[in-house]
Amino acid sequence: MATLEIHDLHVSVEAENGAREILKGVDLTVKQGETHAIMGPNGSGKSTLAYSLAGHPKYTITGGTVTLDGEDVLEMSVDERARAGVFLAMQYPVEVPGVSVSNFLRTSATAVRGEAPKLRTWVKEVKEAMARLQMDPAFAERNVNEGFSGGEKKRHEILQLELLKPKIAILDETDSGLDVDALRIVSEGVNRVRESGEVGTLLITHYTRILRYIKPDFVHVFANGRIAESGGAELADQLEAEGYDKYVKGGATA
Repeated sequence: MATLEIHDLHVSVEAENGAREILKGVDLTVKQGETHAIMGPNGSGKSTLAYSLAGHPKYTITGGTVTLDGEDVLEMSVDERARAGVFLAMQYPVEVPGVSVSNFLRTSATAVRGEAPKLRTWVKEVKEAMARLQMDPAFAERNVNEGFSGGEKKRHEILQLELLKPKIAILDETDSGLDVDALRIVSEGVNRVRESGEVGTLLITHYTRILRYIKPDFVHVFANGRIAESGGAELADQLEAEGYDKYVKGGATA
């Protein structure tokens, strides 16, 4: 069973007045088949956690450990983390001019699987995944995220998730900027991956609306750079009713 274990994680970022600590001792275990929702106000450190796990060079790990199936994730390069099974769906996916979606997907699948997928079966696999996400087949020949709407970018992220089949999926505010229809379609894609039982999901969000479609096993309240409280799905309903004020206690740190 794939397991991501985060223990006492501390992360800093360079600011005008020197290094600023953002994560202040995060402990979290995500197992294969589980869905964990990370909720919290703006600036609480949720996205910092996501990018630190993926290996973004902006963030400096100053303490703690992160392991995936016992392997030290923090010692891996960004591409090694991806090949090991760590997947990040970004809040603001970047454009990649000159690289088509089809080439990007097949190159990514080759890197993750260790060999190029057979072309005929791969084309069928991609077309079926795109159809499930209600994406025009012509989309495959467009450059990655170039000129995409917010909804198209998020569907493309979930298309990658469905095709690459990671061990741990980190979804950073996947619901951001989506209308009701796009939110439903994207959520259905996440649920299809979850139903395989082979992926541990870390779902980062401000709001409970996506949790109406994607039911978490665990909810964690993130505030001031650490997990302030954990519970079941009912905790999200409590947050919807009461907000984050009692956790913030004077304001978020980053």
